Amino acid sequence: MLDKIKKDFNTMTWVLIPVAIAINVVMGEIVVQLKLPVYLDSIGTVLVGALCGPWAGALTGTLSNIIWGLAIDPNAFPWWPVAFFIGYMSGRMANWGFFKSWWKVVVTGFVVALTAAIVSTPISVYLYGGITASGSSFITAYLLQTGQGILSAVLSTGFLVEPVDKITTSMLAFAIVQGLSTRFLARFPRPENVSTEKGGKTELFIAVAVVVVLVLFAAFMLRNILGG
Repeated sequence: MLDKIKKDFNTMTWVLIPVAIAINVVMGEIVVQLKLPVYLDSIGTVLVGALCGPWAGALTGTLSNIIWGLAIDPNAFPWWPVAFFIGYMSGRMANWGFFKSWWKVVVTGFVVALTAAIVSTPISVYLYGGITASGSSFITAYLLQTGQGILSAVLSTGFLVEPVDKITTSMLAFAIVQGLSTRFLARFPRPENVSTEKGGKTELFIAVAVVVVLVLFAAFMLRNILGG
């Protein structure tokens, strides 16, 4: 086990982790301020998980929320277990070959989304009563008004929002990888996770197109909730 953990960490891993944390915090804070019905605070975490492995991804996610919580927004701190599992599952899916083409990345995002929804539900319910600073709380509030119980409403919101968010997040990380040279990727611990089926510009364009569609869907969803 220790050898598997050590494999995730080389010099490039330690260089990438601070950059990934900065991406997470900046994107997450923008989303919180705009009250968007997504999170987008795990792009760096998924990137590290794919390039370096599950334990490096888990560390990145954990540190992101701890640093974000201590330095900027205390509400981000309790979610570190969710960030841990996002990073771990992203890396595990990449190890299993699910970060080599755009459709496999969609599968990765969906699996990560289910994991995040399950882990985040008890935190949301017991610490925040189901209503957090995220824009997704508009959906939870709406479901509560329809008569759903708090646990059901929070879990339903998670299963609705998380796939959109995590597939978008994974595709953005995939797009970043597609923009890197093979020589540069080879410097990371697990270049085989992302290089075997690399399709160049075609894969990049597909990734961007999927992201645009998902973002538009999220905006449409929020508009309907607020308009309803």
